Amino acid sequence: MKDIHQYLNFLDYTVIIVYLLSLLALGYWVSFIKKKPEGENLFLAGNSLKWYSIGLNMWGTNVGPSMLIASASIGYTTGLVAGNFAWYAFVFIFLLAMVFAPRYLKAQVLTLPEYMGKRFGNSTRNILAWYTLITILISWLALTLFAGGILIRQLLGFPMWASVITMVILAAFFSIAGGLKAIAYTNVFQMLLLIAVSLLLVIIGFNKAGGVMAVYEQTPASYWNLLLPADDKNYPWLAIVLGYPIMGVWFWCTDQSMVQSVLGAKNLEEGQRGVNLIGWLKILDVPLFIIPGILCYVLYPDLKNPDEAYMTMVTRLFPPGLTGLIIVVLIAALVSTIGSALNSLSTVYTMDIYVKKYYPNATQKQIVKTGRLVNVMGAIIAIFLTLAIDSIKGLNLFDVFQSILGFIAPPMSVVFLFGVLWKKTTTKAANFTLIGGTVISLGIGVLYLWVYPVAKFDFWPHFLLLSFYIFILLSALAFIITLADKKGITHSNNTLDSSNLAKPSQTVWLLWALLIAVMIILYTVFNGH
Repeated sequence: MKDIHQYLNFLDYTVIIVYLLSLLALGYWVSFIKKKPEGENLFLAGNSLKWYSIGLNMWGTNVGPSMLIASASIGYTTGLVAGNFAWYAFVFIFLLAMVFAPRYLKAQVLTLPEYMGKRFGNSTRNILAWYTLITILISWLALTLFAGGILIRQLLGFPMWASVITMVILAAFFSIAGGLKAIAYTNVFQMLLLIAVSLLLVIIGFNKAGGVMAVYEQTPASYWNLLLPADDKNYPWLAIVLGYPIMGVWFWCTDQSMVQSVLGAKNLEEGQRGVNLIGWLKILDVPLFIIPGILCYVLYPDLKNPDEAYMTMVTRLFPPGLTGLIIVVLIAALVSTIGSALNSLSTVYTMDIYVKKYYPNATQKQIVKTGRLVNVMGAIIAIFLTLAIDSIKGLNLFDVFQSILGFIAPPMSVVFLFGVLWKKTTTKAANFTLIGGTVISLGIGVLYLWVYPVAKFDFWPHFLLLSFYIFILLSALAFIITLADKKGITHSNNTLDSSNLAKPSQTVWLLWALLIAVMIILYTVFNGH
């Protein structure tokens, strides 16, 4: 496939330049010109976010370049089964809205380590702060930059290091300059654009393939099932049903980058409606990001590298003048995800380490300066992590992402579920899970990905089942440690008040009832083929 710049004409370049200038102007206006309330918090947008900003910002954080190329890639090779990572998520998004969000907002915290510090004490807060920094660097920044680097290589032929540095410079501008509010404002604009351009690609693809029924008839029946047989080599239904919830709880309920928009909500009602919106937006992931891969399978079945499915569709189907729009979409996805991740990184370090531990009397100016410095340092570290991930061999791009997340998730899922749902859980159990559990989980991950890679050694279970087994092990250890820690049970560090939590409104319940009904219908329709 030729580099995409060979397909671009004057109109394409005009679209790209106008978009970039508009995006930078919007970010500059929000960051430096738009009047802010005195003392407004850089990290949570002054708790002013409304439901549509929360939903679009969460979706924008989730929809990075990995979504564009990895989802199309897995759609090309296996069909809709990867849609579970989008549609099954509604269960855990619901859990965030109804169980975690009321507790987070009542506690009035800036970060999730701060929340767990109120639950288990300062030792847990310190451990969790460093753990969160590491997970943001790996799961958000490095993986996103890795996917973006692959795209830039496909687009312009740049080496990975040059691609990553280019992306970081652009994306970091919004987080460094304007914090969460700048990111939220630009995300609304960018996500609407992303929906429009991706939808256009799908419509053109179906038209060229002869329509929906023609595509259905030219693909294996299994391509249209969300749940595959238990003996399926790639995605057996049991691995998805048992393994994805571990990742889902961590990603949607306990990850700072995802939850930060909810922490910045104007009130609980806005937060819960915003979380509901991301549930509806996740439905779009399948038609906008996975279907292009299936269409590419029908139109270009001899593709040597499935990771090129999305770009193949763009370069072969978009007429002159529209090809530049895909560059715009890639920039939008990169800025959204990397900007949100950098903001979360600086929030956790500044508030949970710099202010809490070293400079409790820091001025707002000092806090902002430190947060911006952390953005720069985080971006530099992420570049080196990206180059390490680039060395992983033997897995397709989608599985690289999901397997890494699967090894990060278990300790966090255990700590938050036990901390929120079981009052007896002790600080000792939480701290062991975060330290010892992380060593166990990431140690297994290093063995799986690098030392005894699954591509060469077939004794490994599916990575989702492996994540589930680790979760069960850590849960059992946390349970045993708590029961054995008699002193910890009687002398709790818990300062949270979870009584009299605000109740969801009738509107919120109605919105969730509609979403749940739609998800049941979708799982019924897309099975049994």
